[in-house]
Amino acid sequence: MPAFDLPLRDLEHYRPAPEEPADFDEFWLGTLKEAGQSDPVVSAEPVDSGLRLTETWDVTFRGFAGDPVRAWYSRPAGVRAALPAVVEYAGYGRGRGLPHERLTWVNAGYAHLLMDNRGQGDQYGCGGDTPDPHAGAPGGPGHAARGLLAPQDHHFRRLITDAVRAVAAVRELPGVDGRRVAVVGNSQGGGLALAVAGLVPDLAAVLVTAPFLCGIRRALELTDAAPYGEITAYLSVHRGAEQAAYRTLSYLEGISFARRAQAPAHFGVGLRDTVCPPSGAYAAFNRYGELTGADPRKEIHAYPYNGHEGGDAVHVRRQLDWAAGVFTPPTESTTSGSSEG
Repeated sequence: MPAFDLPLRDLEHYRPAPEEPADFDEFWLGTLKEAGQSDPVVSAEPVDSGLRLTETWDVTFRGFAGDPVRAWYSRPAGVRAALPAVVEYAGYGRGRGLPHERLTWVNAGYAHLLMDNRGQGDQYGCGGDTPDPHAGAPGGPGHAARGLLAPQDHHFRRLITDAVRAVAAVRELPGVDGRRVAVVGNSQGGGLALAVAGLVPDLAAVLVTAPFLCGIRRALELTDAAPYGEITAYLSVHRGAEQAAYRTLSYLEGISFARRAQAPAHFGVGLRDTVCPPSGAYAAFNRYGELTGADPRKEIHAYPYNGHEGGDAVHVRRQLDWAAGVFTPPTESTTSGSSEG
């Protein structure tokens, strides 16, 4: 697929005007206040993953409306010191899978929590274990369009709340240095990580790649690929529902979350990505932290010949190197910047 979005020289300065409802902050404050009325962790049971160098627990924590959400918690075997933690969010349609699938962050020496996606897990991977008991609102059939007509009903209101609660949960688990928690994700997971960065003010870092739900209106104009294509498919049947749909989506906009974030941030984007167009990631990056006054350390890496896979393992190595510098601050000062793959 050839590059189809703005050229890189324009992306580096792309700052669309914010389109967010006046009660954006009130909406999310109320949602999270309701979800935070009980202790996050329900249980943490050790499991035999078949791995000798990794210890794993099957965790259940309380997410949106107190619903039980599953996760895998892993850490290097035999290490008793309190470790910095990485909370990882999975991609669209994927569940938490099996505990031996995601080992990069554990092998790098971090505690690692992989959150299950409520109601998802049936499209690829090895499945999920968390139902979504509130999925009865109009919309669908995909999760991107579920509850599309009202912000309080949308699937991603619940999923984003779960993602915030996952950070609260990991801070309660044994062997975690709660002052040093990062969030990471690709695609849907990147969108969730960015939302958490805008809602949790004391993260140590956020690492996002090809984030979903960034520049939503432009993405719907550029691509029919799923998950955005699920929204356009719904609107092609429910003609006249555009106003309600765009109002709902405005509460989920990643650029709005990015504006409120203050943790150091690491972005990755493929310039030929037709699933999550690169202009959304750049808009979020360019406006990242602008409402906080924190001037956070941030960088973005562009891969001109890659699509939704972005820099793949090359980018993961960049993430590892960058995260090590964040958790153990270098002696020399660093500056924000942009680099090309």
